[in-house]
Amino acid sequence: MPLCAVFRRHLKQDGQKFTAERARVLDTVIRMERVFEPEELLDELRRRRMRVSKATIYRTLKLLQDAGIIEPVLYDQKQTHYQLAYGQGPKDQMICIETGRIVEISVPEIVELRRRIAERMGWAAVGHRLQIFGVSPEAAEAAEAEAADE
Repeated sequence: MPLCAVFRRHLKQDGQKFTAERARVLDTVIRMERVFEPEELLDELRRRRMRVSKATIYRTLKLLQDAGIIEPVLYDQKQTHYQLAYGQGPKDQMICIETGRIVEISVPEIVELRRRIAERMGWAAVGHRLQIFGVSPEAAEAAEAEAADE
């Protein structure tokens, strides 16, 4: 089912309307194809010459999250990041705590481990998210170079 229909159905069940502004936000989220912050979404909408208020973006992100279309991906205490979730497979990631760089990884063994753990607990696993936080080689090199300069 197209995401627009999923969102419309969720809004209708919630007694809300599918507005042009919400449609613009959804369309832009789909086009982002990566993890994003609300400010990046606002910048992208403005770059595309679409007028949407910051308040509308935050409210729409909440509605998209409630509809299961996006999910929050928390990396730090400063800002929540989001990613498209609906119809997506697991998005496992390595995240550099120094630069914020995100690298998507695919480890088939994790899916099997998820299945075995869920089975052992009597659950039926439907998804997972793995985030490995660390320092990327580039950040480590930059730190070493900075230390050498001191």
